[in-house]
Amino acid sequence: MLGDLLQPMHLLVIGLIVIVLFGGKKLPELGKGLGEGLRGFKAGLKGIGEEDEANDEKKKKEELEARAYQEAKLAAEARIAAEAKVAAELRQREEAIK
Repeated sequence: MLGDLLQPMHLLVIGLIVIVLFGGKKLPELGKGLGEGLRGFKAGLKGIGEEDEANDEKKKKEELEARAYQEAKLAAEARIAAEAKVAAELRQREEAIK
């Protein structure tokens, strides 16, 4: 159905109707407005893609920070446990000496 509407003769008739309705002076202005609108639309779509990439990078950074925090927390807990063990051994030696 759509293929029948886009035949060369139909496009010619549509072009003549547009010229009659808008006049020859308005057509360049309409074309310019249409072109600017399409450029704005493309820029908007491009901006959406960049926002998605920025959100992905932010999410990855937050995940890495959370993982680093967990690793640091585990390391600190292990250090505290090791120090407590050493302190307990020292107390046992001191008691054994007395």
